[in-house]
Amino acid sequence: MSKNIRDKVAIVGVGACKFGENWDMSREDMIVEAAYEAYADAGIEDPQKQIEAVFCGAVYPNGGTGEVAEALKLFDRPISKLSNYCETGTDTFRYGVMCVAAGMYDTVLVVGFDKPKDRGVSGPSVSFDRVRGLPATPAGWFSLCAARYFQTFDAGREDLAKIAVKNHHNGTLAPKSMLKREITVDDVLNARIISWPFGLYDCAAQSDGAAAAVITRADLGRSFRDDPINVKAITIAVGANPQSDPNFDFLSWKPTQVAAKDAYRQAGITEPFRELDVCQVHDCFTLTEMLTYEDLGLCKKGEAKDFVASGVFELSGELPVNTDGGLKTFGHPTGATGVRMIYENTLQLRGQAGERQVKNAKLALSHNIGGAPQACGIAIIGHP
Repeated sequence: MSKNIRDKVAIVGVGACKFGENWDMSREDMIVEAAYEAYADAGIEDPQKQIEAVFCGAVYPNGGTGEVAEALKLFDRPISKLSNYCETGTDTFRYGVMCVAAGMYDTVLVVGFDKPKDRGVSGPSVSFDRVRGLPATPAGWFSLCAARYFQTFDAGREDLAKIAVKNHHNGTLAPKSMLKREITVDDVLNARIISWPFGLYDCAAQSDGAAAAVITRADLGRSFRDDPINVKAITIAVGANPQSDPNFDFLSWKPTQVAAKDAYRQAGITEPFRELDVCQVHDCFTLTEMLTYEDLGLCKKGEAKDFVASGVFELSGELPVNTDGGLKTFGHPTGATGVRMIYENTLQLRGQAGERQVKNAKLALSHNIGGAPQACGIAIIGHP
């Protein structure tokens, strides 16, 4: 029997703190700022009575749910904490959605957070040690895919640079993004190399941050606000580790393809490029965004560079992608990113995105990958 979550759960409040090097804020400070903005957005005056459960996602803190309970003073209800690679935020949202849809709770809070800047290192403390038996950083691993893509489809660094330029521009229009600097293609090409072909501007910024969403039963949505946004699809897919999979071709992410197929089935989408109005995708590197265009079925394999060149994915294009600057300029506090994407898409669907507003947006997709990548989470939300 075909199963889906479509129109059973509504988003009635969203919030986020400013992402960046938040030296003057603790994790608890960021959680409180994001959650209370979401409460206010949902018209919740007494979260002690109205929030029945909390689902939180984080990667770097090793503790349990105590700090979230202490921060929000929610002690007498279930609080669950999830960690699942870089798609932690999307999976946390999925857990909340599923519990509401199942009838376990009416109204819950979803919050994603991370504060990697306090770990005493300048970048991600992540290394892949089984890439065909050789050590590699994330940039080193993803750059292998870029080199193969270039060779196969006659693409080059200039194609990736246009994605960086787009996302930097969009980030300047997002008040809570980390980086607000316009750049040019020449800036990207002349930046110091991190792992060829990736230069500095091909790589996402790491930041501190938190984002939150209040979700409720769809039939209760209008009791909170006049413009609730419904969940149309939510899914997680896991594939073989591409670093050891003999069938991995370095040209696509299988988990994204599998998750997209399931999400489109749930949402009743048959032509994603035509039916989606706005997308937030996982751009840990510019190449990742390019591969994702194709893996999501927004264009055919090998065509992404032509779509990028035509401006299709820019704010003024036919299908704007990463309207708030993406991981590239908003920053990537790992556990918060997926919920931040829900935050942005909700604002877009309500018409509240300011200078970066997409006209007549009615259906929005968010996409995270994580691990090697071995996993992918996709959420689709839209008007009731």
